[in-house]
Amino acid sequence: MLDKGNYTHCIEEVNHTCVSQFLLLGLSDDPELQPVLFGLFLSMYLVTVLGNLLIILAVSSDSHLHTPMYFFLSNLSFVDICFISTTVPKMLVNIQVQRKDISYIECFTQVYFLIIFIGMDNFLLSVMAFDRFVAICHPLNYTVIMNTWLCVLLVLLCWFIMFWVSLIHILLVKRLTFSVGTEIPHFFCELTQLLDVASSDTHVNYVVMHVLSALLGVIPMTGILYSYSQIISSLLKMSSIVNKYKAFSTCGSHLCVVSLFYGTAFGVYLSSAVTHASQRRLITSVMYSVITPMLNPFIYSLRNKDVKGALGRLLSRAASGL
Repeated sequence: MLDKGNYTHCIEEVNHTCVSQFLLLGLSDDPELQPVLFGLFLSMYLVTVLGNLLIILAVSSDSHLHTPMYFFLSNLSFVDICFISTTVPKMLVNIQVQRKDISYIECFTQVYFLIIFIGMDNFLLSVMAFDRFVAICHPLNYTVIMNTWLCVLLVLLCWFIMFWVSLIHILLVKRLTFSVGTEIPHFFCELTQLLDVASSDTHVNYVVMHVLSALLGVIPMTGILYSYSQIISSLLKMSSIVNKYKAFSTCGSHLCVVSLFYGTAFGVYLSSAVTHASQRRLITSVMYSVITPMLNPFIYSLRNKDVKGALGRLLSRAASGL
């Protein structure tokens, strides 16, 4: 008997049934693998949170990094912390207590915030490409164009767009019906997975998902490609090899992160569209939801002298304060 206080989703098939939870099948059913998975994902989660938190602290504490480029980087790090915190903690709890259930409201909350954070990653990478375009192609007007108000406005606009896009998806998913004991072959609730296991017609959901994904994917990606086409054109016009290297080196970290993000996102899309093999989809999902947020701070700190210097000063101040 379900508690009337629980948030339930009622469906109608032969008779009226209420669904209050889904079952997350996770990465493996092997009991011997559970401690290994717990330790592995806990380690990756802690590394991700610590690495991105250090980037945020370094940028906020060092006046040399109070520029648009690092403002966007700190926002990217914040989004990555939120991104991985939406999925991994629930997985760790389920492994620890040896349960697979996730409540209806928890599952939909995961989907809502995952869409927001994936979209924010996408938009922020596009905004960062625009920032590099202005810095290299219009250096004399950089401080005028990339002023504080514009930077804040761009980030707020990204959040605003993604809040509404995610809300549209959730409202459409709430229309769907699910069978009792619905199993989700994943370690977190993902929009495509929910649509796959729904017992009602999902045609409208898929149409809206593909249209919005195309718009939110193509527009930022087009902006990134245009920005770098102009950057390369400007670099080719430079006579000094030293200036070329110095200008392009500021883009190296961003290009690595862009390649990692879109590479894994493209892998997830292909694995969903081409094959329904759950194991392959799980691997690609782990790549974009766990590996990418974990690697981003390392890419920026290892390839960027300013960030490395700021992190060194931050750690030395912390060590001297002990």
